[in-house]
Amino acid sequence: MRTRTVIDSAVGPLTLVAREGAVVGLYMDLQRHRPAPDKLGELDPRGCESEPFKAVAHQLDAYFAGALRRFTLPLAPDGSPFQLRVWAALLDIPYGQTESYGELAERIGSPGAARAVGLANGKNPIGIVIPCHRVVGSDGNLTGYGGGLDRKRQLLDLELAVSGAALF
Repeated sequence: MRTRTVIDSAVGPLTLVAREGAVVGLYMDLQRHRPAPDKLGELDPRGCESEPFKAVAHQLDAYFAGALRRFTLPLAPDGSPFQLRVWAALLDIPYGQTESYGELAERIGSPGAARAVGLANGKNPIGIVIPCHRVVGSDGNLTGYGGGLDRKRQLLDLELAVSGAALF
């Protein structure tokens, strides 16, 4: 059974979704590919006092404060085998760095599948934690982000400021 809660964050309200103690969704308001409200699960009356929501909220606060570079949460996204491969590979893109869709396709053993990687990236159900915002176009330009390009820029700027790395 899925449960959900909503928290405030530096990028606006986030809907957190869990099933059996694992995070299955993190959605921004007005996010593309956001499930219908009836698919998000029952509202957890304990909110961020219950797990894993308490851990998610704590780690997101630390991330937005610049004190956390890698999330350590139980994740259980639902997707096709290809999507799961892409989302797992996203977790290996270092904080403060970016990778192109083509580079990501090559890294997962599917050279030439940049478009399919982009589609899988766009359907990432656990944004921020699974850092799909770190994927950019082949020319380094920001392209597509389910939460909007302004939020993608905000997340990348945060990581750049904390890490001091050059993103492009």
